Amino acid sequence: MIVVADTSVILNLCFLGLERLLPELFGTVYLPSEVAAEFRRLAGADRRFHGLVLPTFLQYAEPQTTAHAWASSPVLHAGEIAAISLALEQRADLVLMDEAEGRAAAKALQLRTMGLLGILLHARQKMLVSSVAPLLDRLQQEARFWIAPTLRAACRR
Repeated sequence: MIVVADTSVILNLCFLGLERLLPELFGTVYLPSEVAAEFRRLAGADRRFHGLVLPTFLQYAEPQTTAHAWASSPVLHAGEIAAISLALEQRADLVLMDEAEGRAAAKALQLRTMGLLGILLHARQKMLVSSVAPLLDRLQQEARFWIAPTLRAACRR
């Protein structure tokens, strides 16, 4: 399975201390250097993420091109553009991404996406975490991670 990750998923899993879920669920996870740079910038500049370290099990891979029409989109960040570009080139099975605009761009390009909540639910299904609710509480209260009330309710089922 080829899996490419964007910043938010990795950052928030590290925040929860659950970065180990990535290799347990997906095996090898790839990320471009733009995603690593964004992670390091946020870990150094944002108090919520201060001191977080990028997991060493992540594999770096660079897209060869970003010459797609959507690559100059004003709503996508450099990490999202690089992750989507890499996923296209590698014919990835899955792109791990939270931001709505990035997910919409990936889906428009026929890429399958999964966000942080999907990962947590998948981990619960595989019995790698016992409960998702306390994790959602931490994400919302401490990391200021926005979760739509309807989505949160669906996660509790």
